[in-house]
Amino acid sequence: MALRLLSVAMLSVMFACVKLLGERGVGVIESLFYRQFILLGVVLLWMAAGQGSGRGAGFEAMRTHRPMAHLIRMIIGIVAMGFNFWSYTLLPMAEATTIGFAVPIFATALAALLLKEPTGIHRWGAVLAGFVGVVIVLQPGGSHISLYGGSVAIVAAMLTASVTVVLRRLGATERAPTIVFWFALTSLIPLGLAMLRVGQFHDGPTWGLLLLMGVAGGIAQLALTASLRLAPIALVMPMDYTGLLWASLIGFILFYQWPGAATWFGAPLIIASGLYILWRERVRAQQAFMEPAASPER
Repeated sequence: MALRLLSVAMLSVMFACVKLLGERGVGVIESLFYRQFILLGVVLLWMAAGQGSGRGAGFEAMRTHRPMAHLIRMIIGIVAMGFNFWSYTLLPMAEATTIGFAVPIFATALAALLLKEPTGIHRWGAVLAGFVGVVIVLQPGGSHISLYGGSVAIVAAMLTASVTVVLRRLGATERAPTIVFWFALTSLIPLGLAMLRVGQFHDGPTWGLLLLMGVAGGIAQLALTASLRLAPIALVMPMDYTGLLWASLIGFILFYQWPGAATWFGAPLIIASGLYILWRERVRAQQAFMEPAASPER
């Protein structure tokens, strides 16, 4: 739980850096490139530290038998991250974070539609309630936040949900360091080519923010992965919602922005929907585990 809390805090720091960098003229593609470049260095250090500690540890984690699956994950992942970064440059931090909480809601819907996972009336009800919460936060026609920025944040949440669906399949055969390594490495190819066109020189404080963004993102990635290795997802996942507290605090201190009333009304509905979906996932997993034990021998 502590590792997951650390991950959430570091993600908030990373997105705050993205927002500050946007104000200093750094584009989304540049931020993505440096984030992935530093992440690659972090994951290589991670592998070096784990070398020799067992099968699949260390640099052996670079091996993969599913290069095309990693390529698909990279394409969807980098586009999703790009929209996430973009949304934080367009919206107050708390609102962008709150809409991001809709990821489990979109993931449930996508898993039902694409993976044909059984989804009963309880989880569909939670999905519907979550969508209502998103609409409350967006306030269509209101002046709370821009509809343009809100639309970008919704697309970011949908794409991030798509990444989780891809990772469900990829994670069945690939280890976490393998997935992180190939995502970081392969994404640098298109981002590096794009940097030839959009890359620019910066002053010292801007380079410092880029470094902080990359390090915070790398720590968040490692802490998140370690939390899932050490504890059940049902225990650590609720820690993600502390991100609203960090986003509100950082947004107020750095950008003089405080969440609007609509966000405080909509956020609990989105959070409750996500937690209920998580609880139903746990119940369904327990039922699936108990059914074989309960069936008579033949």
